[in-house]
Amino acid sequence: MLAGLVSFLSPCVLPLVPGYLGYVTGLSGADLADQKRGRMVTGIGLFILGFTVVFVLAGVVFSQVAGWMAYKGSWVTQVLGIVVILMGVVFMGGFSFMQREAKIHRKPPAGLWGAPVLGLTFGLGWAPCIGPTLGAVLIMGGEYGSSPTKGALLTFFYCMGLGLPFLFIAMGLRRGMGAMKFFRRHQLAVMRFGGGMLILLGILMATGLWGTWVTQLQDWFANEVRLPI
Repeated sequence: MLAGLVSFLSPCVLPLVPGYLGYVTGLSGADLADQKRGRMVTGIGLFILGFTVVFVLAGVVFSQVAGWMAYKGSWVTQVLGIVVILMGVVFMGGFSFMQREAKIHRKPPAGLWGAPVLGLTFGLGWAPCIGPTLGAVLIMGGEYGSSPTKGALLTFFYCMGLGLPFLFIAMGLRRGMGAMKFFRRHQLAVMRFGGGMLILLGILMATGLWGTWVTQLQDWFANEVRLPI
């Protein structure tokens, strides 16, 4: 969810939020200012549903392929950790050839009918602020006992971190726009935080500490946590 939130606050998404709000609802700027929340929430919900379908399917497929490979040995995790480190560098603006966006330019009709289709096209593209964070989540879903369920669950929570801010802004438009101005002024800090988070995760994976912590956490839940029912 944190990775999804960082993606939302990134320069690839945050400045485009007003455009998404208007496009998926089919409302003009004046209507948006009047806070017609029901239509906005419905449109954004359909938009989120569209890219959630794409990302969750990607998580299922990636985890299934990783399960078929059934790799053994820490070297694979170390290689994946290096990939996550590189993704962190990309998120912070490194590797200029990966800073180009690749997306479907054909737009669906504006309005509620086109909202889920726009979400699908949003999910099928590549943006240097979304690809690295999503890639890290996919890699996490493909290691340490990977399964389609695990991949789907991790990518679902990524989508919640990315999508819920859209909904919150739609429900409280004026306050949400004010918060957006704050984060737009601090986009460099967001990119540094997000890139640093990915680099730290990659280092933990490459050194084996991440696997150790995950195993200890699983043992703790299995042996120490007692549910009241």
